[in-house]
Amino acid sequence: MSDAPLNPEHPNWVSLAPGGAQPWKTLSSRVLVDGFRVVLEDRVQTPSGGEAVYQYRPRGPRAVFVLPVTVAGEAVLIRQYRYPLRATVWEVVAGGVERGEDLHAAATRELAEEVGGVAAEWLPLPGFYPQPSISGVVFYPLLALGVTLGDTAHEDSEVIERVVLPLREAYRMLETGEIADGASSLTLWHARRFLVERGLL
Repeated sequence: MSDAPLNPEHPNWVSLAPGGAQPWKTLSSRVLVDGFRVVLEDRVQTPSGGEAVYQYRPRGPRAVFVLPVTVAGEAVLIRQYRYPLRATVWEVVAGGVERGEDLHAAATRELAEEVGGVAAEWLPLPGFYPQPSISGVVFYPLLALGVTLGDTAHEDSEVIERVVLPLREAYRMLETGEIADGASSLTLWHARRFLVERGLL
């Protein structure tokens, strides 16, 4: 399945990396949870000289979030069951980036799997940290334009409904709080300027 190449990465993507002075000193570290979602517990010394215990997900994991827009100018959202919430929520296409995987390859794969989509054009949006107080995960949102839809390829554990709706309806839902997933909301927010510039919204 072919897909258009990703435009150059968003300027802020290079800044989403560790660097600069480190005011906290790590005294010891141990793995609380190993596997797909590693959780560490560190004993740290703060700038005031005090000590604290900090539990967190370390840097390394990345995820892509994609707002697909069809050739007809419609938004493609999903409704997905989320076990921790015990609820089905509105989201954009999203998924983890596999170790060593290119961001464009991950976005292309998730678009195809979740909604059966292939994009004619990709626009990178500003990346962000979803929960910087407890997680080093970095999210990379993208806008996929000229998307054509085909068959999906959901994982056995996924309960996903593909929904195609007018872009204005998707943004009405954003503004009224019907899209409660934070990363999806921010992806929609960052995409709005490009959609207005293209005359799609």
